[in-house]
Amino acid sequence: MPLRAPKPLWRGRRTLAGVLGWSGAVLAFVLVAFPLLDILYLITRRAFSAFSLTLFTQVTNGISGGLLNAITGTAVLVAGSLIIAAPVGILTGVYLAEFGHGRFGSTVRFCSDVLTGVPSIVLGYFSYVTLVIGLGWQFSVMAGAITLAIMIVPYLARLTELALQRVPNGLREAGYALGMREATVIARVVVPAALPGVLTAVLLSTAISVGETAPLIYTAGWSNYLWNGRFTHEPIGYLTYVIWSFINQPFASAHALAFAAAFLVIAAVLVLNIGVHLLLRRKVPAH
Repeated sequence: MPLRAPKPLWRGRRTLAGVLGWSGAVLAFVLVAFPLLDILYLITRRAFSAFSLTLFTQVTNGISGGLLNAITGTAVLVAGSLIIAAPVGILTGVYLAEFGHGRFGSTVRFCSDVLTGVPSIVLGYFSYVTLVIGLGWQFSVMAGAITLAIMIVPYLARLTELALQRVPNGLREAGYALGMREATVIARVVVPAALPGVLTAVLLSTAISVGETAPLIYTAGWSNYLWNGRFTHEPIGYLTYVIWSFINQPFASAHALAFAAAFLVIAAVLVLNIGVHLLLRRKVPAH
C-alpha cells in the first residue's frame, strides 16, 4: 500500500488554534449569558407571585398595595425627558453631521462625550442644587424630566450624527440637482433616509431613562399618590425607586413589589431593545 504523506504541521496548529478559539468564545458566552439568565429567572419567578389585578389598578400603600402610581410616574418622567431632549439631541446630531466639520463641531462632540461619562448621580445632585433648591421647584416632575433629558441628549446627538453620516452622498447630490436648497435636502432627503437610525437613538435613550434611579432620587422624590398634573412642587412615584427602596424592607409585601417593579423595568427595556434591533435591520443603503 502506498504511504500517506503526513499532514503539514501548520494545519495541525491551525486546527488547534481554531478549537481553542471556539472554546474560548463559548466559555465567554456562558460567562456572560449565565448570570443574565439567572437574574431573569430569579426576577421573573419572584415577580409572578406578586402579579395580580391590584398591582396595576391600585397605588402604593406604604410597603404594600399596587404600582399604578409608579408605572404612571415612570411613563410621565420618560415622556417628559424625551419631549425636552429629542428636539435638542436630534437637531444637534443633524448639525454635527451636516455642518460640524470645524472647531466648534469638534468642541460640541468633545462636550457630548464628556457628558456621557458623567455619573448620573452627579447630574442628580447638580439638578437638586439648581432646580429643586435654587429655583424652588422642590421634588417634581419637571426637575426629574430635565435631569433625564440632560443625561440622554448626548446619546441622541451622537447616534443621530452617525445615522446621518451613513446616508449616501448621492442622495444629497440628487437633491441639489433637482434645485433643492440645503435645508430642504436635509429635511426631505437626508433625515427621512436616516429615520430608522434616528428612531433607534430615541428608543435607546428611552431605555436608558427607564432604568435610572440615582438622578430621580434627588429630583423627583417619591409619592404614594397618582400624578395630579402638577409639574413643580409635587413629588412623583417611579418604578426604580420601588426596586431601590422596598427590597431593603423586612416585609414580604415590600419584596414582592420590588421584584414586580424590577420585572416591569426589565420588560420595558427588553421591548425597547427588540424595537432597536428591528429598526437596525432597516439599514440605510451603503455608499
